[in-house]
Amino acid sequence: MKTNKKLFLSVLLIVLSFPFLSAQYGYGNGYGNGYGYGGYGRQRNSIPQAQETPKEPEKLTAAQIVDQEMPSITEKLGLNPFEEAVLSTTLKKYLQERIELQILELPADKMRESYEKITLKQDEELKAGLPADKYEAFVELQKNGFKKVKEKKKKRKNKSKT
Repeated sequence: MKTNKKLFLSVLLIVLSFPFLSAQYGYGNGYGNGYGYGGYGRQRNSIPQAQETPKEPEKLTAAQIVDQEMPSITEKLGLNPFEEAVLSTTLKKYLQERIELQILELPADKMRESYEKITLKQDEELKAGLPADKYEAFVELQKNGFKKVKEKKKKRKNKSKT
């Protein structure tokens, strides 16, 4: 009798302690197997993740930079294919020279002087290769930082009613 009583009490203790154990160790709350409805929240990996160093963005070549900008310049200036080719080759040539100057890391005064020479040569070549109105529009576009020249929106003042 004593063994039956001990067995009964041990089984009863296990059955009654199961809800406490399931709550403590996360064995579910009675809904499914714990993987779907009524899950355990976000699962975490116990293995620490290595921190990836951010990669330095690739430096674009002069040709890639000009090729990215040419569609918008062509659209804004309304260039025909010949004018587009002239502008593209000229910009690629002189942008490459500017990149090479940056690599040399000259003193500030020599760098400024070299940039001015390159800009003058570029302007002369563009003036010779483009019609006057397209050249002026390009110069205006450069001054505005390649913002929209033809599609400037004028600010309207709201009149207050009193």
